[in-house]
Amino acid sequence: MRDEDSRKLKSAISGILVVDKPVGMTSHDVVSVVRKGTGFRRIGHTGTLDPRASGVLVILIGPAVRLSEYLVCDKKGYEAMIRFGSVSDTYDGDGNVLQTGGIVPQDEEVIMAAMEKFTGDIVQIPPAYSAIKIKGQKAYDLARQGKDVQLPERHIHVYSFDFIEYNPPELIADIVCSSGTYVRSIAHDLGQALGCGAYLSGLKRTMSGKFTLRDAVPLSDLQKAFEEGSWYQYLIPAADALNEYEEIMLNMETEADILHGRRISAEPGDHQIYGKAVSEQGELIALLEFIPESSEWKPKKVFYQ
Repeated sequence: MRDEDSRKLKSAISGILVVDKPVGMTSHDVVSVVRKGTGFRRIGHTGTLDPRASGVLVILIGPAVRLSEYLVCDKKGYEAMIRFGSVSDTYDGDGNVLQTGGIVPQDEEVIMAAMEKFTGDIVQIPPAYSAIKIKGQKAYDLARQGKDVQLPERHIHVYSFDFIEYNPPELIADIVCSSGTYVRSIAHDLGQALGCGAYLSGLKRTMSGKFTLRDAVPLSDLQKAFEEGSWYQYLIPAADALNEYEEIMLNMETEADILHGRRISAEPGDHQIYGKAVSEQGELIALLEFIPESSEWKPKKVFYQ
């Protein structure tokens, strides 16, 4: 393929890969694998997943990278493994154990009653060993230097915290929470509430916004598809990722108007504030804003030139 043809192809392809990230890799590692496998430079993701966690990582490709602020991925789901009886300085199994010997609860009803206190709008303090920056330095770097790290509390929302299975001393639970929640802190705080101590021993993200593990392809399968040149089968069109937006179908004339930044007339009737402009070929062309005064759609963000 000629360089010019390759450049045009890469500027046209836009979509989403939902990857089942394995334990041990950073989100940046996965982006690097996808960048190498696709040959595209414009690769991003919608939310970092810790190296010791596995599960759903939403990867954006091509012009879809500019969709990150519009994708509704503010709700996350996790399968968490919480080990009772010990306290870790990192709130997970990677850290130094600071305390052991806590009396592990045997009564499941007691555990479930404590879990109820961690649903709804709650306040949590992130772990000192986190990537949150303090005056330009990451908190975990300061913590490793032995410095006292004081992080401000944050308000989060836990939609559900469900008991799944308990084999003392380890609890398996499902958590659905707002973006920015530290599940490690929930595990630690649950242990404090039960008086026995606890840390997060395992974590799998099961949901990121509308995307779940059912949408995800294991990274090993994706790497094989890169080698075979068949990875496109896993690509979700950018337009399909915005199902909550009103769809405005374009013809050749209105598509040209949008691409040149011109407004187009809206059909009679009620409209959402924002809409997605889709070409006759099903490609996402732009995000639009509805102007009630003139009953027109105004280009807000154009994805193709």
